[in-house]
Amino acid sequence: MTSIYVGNLSHNATENDLRDAFGQFGAVANVTIIKDRETGRPRGFAFVEMSDNGEAATAIQELNLKEINGRAVTVNEARPKADRPARRGGGGGGGRGRW
Repeated sequence: MTSIYVGNLSHNATENDLRDAFGQFGAVANVTIIKDRETGRPRGFAFVEMSDNGEAATAIQELNLKEINGRAVTVNEARPKADRPARRGGGGGGGRGRW
């Protein structure tokens, strides 16, 4: 199973748009459009999972910098969360319980 990152995604893009685009290259197992926790609006990126690694590699090569729903997207193999640096700062809580 290959997880594919799709960036610079139009906020109007749907799961079906991604299934159609990636489905040209093989079976799409799952599509997840990432949304803002507070507003529920799309954040402009998604993850597509394809079960066949060869089909996934072809999809990445063919769709990188191509238009999906009017925007040129960045497509590459998703990196595991463990490889990403931890977020810092922010202070969390927003002052709740301090008074």
